[in-house]
Amino acid sequence: MQYRTLGRTGVQVSTLALGAMNFGAIGRTTQDEATAIVDAALEAGINLIDTADMYGDGESEEMVGKALAGRRDDIVLATKATLPMGDDPNRRGGSRRWLVTALDDSLRRLGVDHVDLYQIHRWDPATADEETLSALTDLQRVGKIRYFGSSTFPAYRIVQAQWASRAHHLGRYVTEQPSYSILQRGIEADVLPVTDEYGLGVLAWSPLASGWLSGAVRRGQEVAGHRATILPERFDLSVPANRARLDAVERLAEVAEEAGLTMIQLALGFVTAHPAVTAALIGPRTLGHLRDQLAAADTRLPADVLDAIDTIVAPGTDLAAHEKFDTPPALLDPSLRRR
Repeated sequence: MQYRTLGRTGVQVSTLALGAMNFGAIGRTTQDEATAIVDAALEAGINLIDTADMYGDGESEEMVGKALAGRRDDIVLATKATLPMGDDPNRRGGSRRWLVTALDDSLRRLGVDHVDLYQIHRWDPATADEETLSALTDLQRVGKIRYFGSSTFPAYRIVQAQWASRAHHLGRYVTEQPSYSILQRGIEADVLPVTDEYGLGVLAWSPLASGWLSGAVRRGQEVAGHRATILPERFDLSVPANRARLDAVERLAEVAEEAGLTMIQLALGFVTAHPAVTAALIGPRTLGHLRDQLAAADTRLPADVLDAIDTIVAPGTDLAAHEKFDTPPALLDPSLRRR
């Protein structure tokens, strides 16, 4: 396992980090299975575990907490807040009122007195940066969080938050967690240059592109099981973007085979090859999935393989632009762009 410094924090984290979104009802992963996954991940050298309050309405945090019982200090523990936790309009967002409550709820579910990294799951346009940053700074000062970061922020919001921290003499985001894979490279054009400029650590989620790069999705094979049930629209070949992804996957499979790599090794090796990326977040549902992904822990792609990938999916290109999660609100809501 390789390790890198998380931004400018001095904290060393593994280049593969364990994402716990699939623990519980979402991935149909039981507590025993989750504990076995955590055991194997730690044994392999993974030292960062990432979850969120809204994963299974808190179920993932509870399962992570039980799996880590007695060894909290062995890992860098990260969680997230701001996405809805119920129907109450105030149980979401980046307000001080909600973040203080949400963090206490997360700490209770995790069974710990602090988290190492607390992340704003999505930018909240209804809340001023200084409101959110002030709350996070105070939570850091009382010891409930060690650092705080953002997740899936547009590049311009990352910049704005850094300036707000400076202008109001508040703590700053030290990490960003964006979606990044061979098939979704848009952040190379804007987010990654910004995180590099400000020295943020980058924890890339969905490096296997929701399973497209796992090796299980190929031409002539029916997409079945968990993927077909949870995300059917992402594999519907009547959608032009999905046909483009499948074409790319077939060409990438040839590159992987010529290089003597699995598709998973190619995909994870690509993400961790970018100098601005600290770690790739893997989200196994089973112990078998974890083992397949751990095989990429020491994968380093040579220049000719990276060049071949560039010819298939050009740098800065998203093959499924409609699946981006950092689109400015005015592009999604007509009322925000019309007078």
